[in-house]
Amino acid sequence: MGQTIAEKIFSAHAGRKASAGELVLAQVDFCMAQDGTAPLVIRAFEALGAGRVYDSRKAALVIDHNSPSLTQGVSALHHLMRQFAARHGVRLFDIGEGVCHVLVPEQGHVTCGNLVLGADSHTPTYGALNAVACGVGSTDLAIALATGQNWFKVPASINVIFTGKPPAGVFAKDLALLMVRELTAEGAIYCSVEIRGEAISGLSMDGRFTICNLATEVGAKCGVMEADDTTRAWLEERGVAAGTPVAPDPDAVYLRTLHLDVSSLGPLVATPHAVDRVSPVEEVAGTPIQQAFIGTCTNGRVEDFAAAARVLKGRRVKDGVRLICAPGSRQILLECLRRGYIQTLVEAGACVTNPGCGPCVGTHQGVPSDGEAVISTANRNFKGRMGNEKAFIYLASPATVAASAVAGVIADPRPFFS
Repeated sequence: MGQTIAEKIFSAHAGRKASAGELVLAQVDFCMAQDGTAPLVIRAFEALGAGRVYDSRKAALVIDHNSPSLTQGVSALHHLMRQFAARHGVRLFDIGEGVCHVLVPEQGHVTCGNLVLGADSHTPTYGALNAVACGVGSTDLAIALATGQNWFKVPASINVIFTGKPPAGVFAKDLALLMVRELTAEGAIYCSVEIRGEAISGLSMDGRFTICNLATEVGAKCGVMEADDTTRAWLEERGVAAGTPVAPDPDAVYLRTLHLDVSSLGPLVATPHAVDRVSPVEEVAGTPIQQAFIGTCTNGRVEDFAAAARVLKGRRVKDGVRLICAPGSRQILLECLRRGYIQTLVEAGACVTNPGCGPCVGTHQGVPSDGEAVISTANRNFKGRMGNEKAFIYLASPATVAASAVAGVIADPRPFFS
């Protein structure tokens, strides 16, 4: 019987052939925790009595969820992280460096064939680099930090094939929302979602990261893509070897195969309060908004700000609307500055914040008021996600968010890309 990508990667890291449903003890290539989870990881690590991190080169801590600190209590947690990183020689990405799921691949910590763990639910983002990347709890991450390995149940796989070429004004986020709508929020629980097809091959790595990021929202253990020339070129630009690219066997067994034709796809919007409650933009167009947000580990990359800048060039954000933009990393901010995107955003009336998670987590930036509607490029729109359970969050592509910020209501971005 042939193997899926996930089965092959777990087999390679367990030292034996493994199939879906089996328990394996597997070596881990990299571990990450952010400031919302790292303090718990550190305490669990110390409770284990571990004297040192198994391999400090294979771990990183990131301060991105509350960056810069907003309270004395948060500052104490950040101090704990800085002390732990210094004591164990672990890489620390401090305030202003960016979002964990942008930084970890950008800084060369993931490559093809890797098994990566992150104490954050959207760790599957790295699957765009042909890796199995799983979000885990703080105790599991502490064990991996201490031992370099952990127990896993090998996930079964779902095959998602995107066919066709997306029309102008339709972006990777729209493909991702289509996948979430079709699979539903519980359609891939503890599965590996293999994502492929001609529509994926035509995407940049920015777009591929966006789609794998949303694998979390269908309950997946991981989302993974095959490596191609685009993958290898992206890694080479960052001085990273392509590792061990992994492809499924022709007779690999899948729970199901989903074919999604995007040839006539239009922009999509996830409506409150569920990510899989997805509608064509036409069905929600005209809905008044008070805030718009472009950023996060889903859509805070250069390509995302390029699309927003195209919409906003020579235009103004509608009076009564707040547009907040948070670049995914310092490198992305600098590149957007070089290309003039930041100037375009600021001239249009946007507020550009430091690289980090920004309003997405709802702890310290851009918390909406009661009853306000927000259109965001983030990955979640649950009640209270942005810090106010009485607000209403819509999810869309950066182009749709920018078009809506200009119109003052949810708007179709396609006229800006025709």
